[in-house]
Formats: sequence, structure tokens, C-alpha cells
Amino acid sequence: MNTYLLGLISKWISIVSLSVAGLFNSGSLFSEEKIEVNNINQTKNSAAGVSELAYNTTTIYNSKLPKNITITKKEGQNGLAYKDDSDNTVEIIENPVDAIVEIGTGDYGEFVGKMTGYGADCSGCTGNLSCRTKSGKTWNLAKDGETYTDDEFGKVRILAAALSKFPCGTIIKVQNPGLDTFNAVVMDTGGAMKAAWQNGIVHMDLAFISETSSGIHSVTNSNVKYSVQRWGW
Repeated sequence: MNTYLLGLISKWISIVSLSVAGLFNSGSLFSEEKIEVNNINQTKNSAAGVSELAYNTTTIYNSKLPKNITITKKEGQNGLAYKDDSDNTVEIIENPVDAIVEIGTGDYGEFVGKMTGYGADCSGCTGNLSCRTKSGKTWNLAKDGETYTDDEFGKVRILAAALSKFPCGTIIKVQNPGLDTFNAVVMDTGGAMKAAWQNGIVHMDLAFISETSSGIHSVTNSNVKYSVQRWGW
């Protein structure tokens, strides 16, 4: 081998050596830093997911409610759960909220009849109502007023009715074409109401402080709708 050829081989070896060294020492291509990758889904796989938990409904039967009334006392709400089918584990995210429904079993409570008004100072009236309150108090119309505050329905007007059908404490929604719709409680009675019911006619008297009270005559109507919301106290 001549001297020229040996020189070429020597140069080629030098070039190759530099290239290889550059590859292994270049920070742009390789690094000695260790990179760790954590699999955050290592305990969760494609067989896992979020599902709804159905709420239950508790039904209460109430003889104080007419059979035509159903009341939702509490709305139900579904819950959420995380389930992993790979190991059958379940994690509750949100508990369901059960619904409570009250269903009336009492007498049907829809009537159409007559309404009149009366005052505490009407002929033969003493001002004391025929019914006592839920707590047993005697109610005087002139002293205590023409409205009563009920535990369930708040402030309501006072009605006189046939107690044999509408017992003391009965709450009635009144729809009188001449008035705004309002709730009233039966706390009194009278001869006209009793006689009307004996003949199958509903007649109720709306209480006022006085026979001269404003609006007492405007309540008179023969086509009033009475919707019982609760039978008695």
C-alpha cells in the first residue's frame, strides 16, 4: 500500500470518529436526564365510568287530604356513582335524595255552591265562633279578627259552613267570580248553612268584622267553587 492511500484512509477514519462522537455528545439529540411518566389512569380503565343512582319515592297516605289531591312534599334527585367493573368497586360521588309524595284518601273535595257574608255584630251573633282553634282557643271575631294564621296554609279567611260535612279546621280554596282566589278555614256555622246542606246545597258564609264592613255584600254569589285542601284540623 502506497503512502497516498494510507493518508486517505487515515483521514476517513478521523472523519468517521468525529461524526460518531458528535452523535453521542450532542445535547440536541440525546440527554442523560431521566424522564418518568406516571399513568394517572393505572387504576381506572375503559371498563370504568360514572352512572346515576336512582332515588326512591316514599308515599304517605293522608285521610285529611281529599282523594283528588296529591302533594309532592319533597322533590327527588338522582345521585352519582363511579364504578370500576374491573374490580367491582363502587365509589359514591353524590347520594340520591329520596322523594316524598302525599296522597289523599279522604272524601272528594270539589263543590260548587253559594256564598254570602256576615259580620260579628249580625243579628243573634255573639262574636264567638262555633269552633275552637287547633290549640283549643275560643275565637272572637270582633276581637281576634276575620283572618286566622294556619300552621300549614298561613293567613286565611274565616268561613261558616255546615260542620256535619265541613268539620272545624277544614281548609278550602275559594274561587268566587267576583273576588280573587283565596284560602279560608271553616271555624263557624249557622242555621242557613245547616239547612242548605240538608238539601244537598253548599252554602258558606264569609266572616267580616262588622255587618257594615267594606266589601261584605260583594261576596254574594251563587256560583262559587269550593276546593277542599284539608279536612279538619
